[in-house]
Amino acid sequence: MSNLPPAVQAWIQKAENDLKTIRASLASADPAWDTVCFHAQQAAEKYLKAYLVDQGELPPRTHDLGHLLGVCEDFDVSLASLEQDCESLSDYAVETRYPDIFEPDEPSARRAIAAAERIVQAIQSRL
Repeated sequence: MSNLPPAVQAWIQKAENDLKTIRASLASADPAWDTVCFHAQQAAEKYLKAYLVDQGELPPRTHDLGHLLGVCEDFDVSLASLEQDCESLSDYAVETRYPDIFEPDEPSARRAIAAAERIVQAIQSRL
């Protein structure tokens, strides 16, 4: 992907850092499941934004993956297949930051990772 414009590469690098953070947490004896979920959402968000930048679109400043996906679908309607994954990840952008809202467990985190991986792969195949 080194042939991509620098602005696209910058979004991808940020997303890849989120994925590194997930891998580091999973390698620990006691993974931080809330952090894993947060970074899964962030990786997906940043890949969607990288796709928009690659299409010449200024990505909206939002954490709502459904909204971002809707804008991406303007360029490729087949991305609609990611709707459920985006919906499942969106709440992790904010809710995992607060102790009194929601505390994800391991199964939730593993589902979040899988959803993020599907989004990342779909976008990578289009870049």
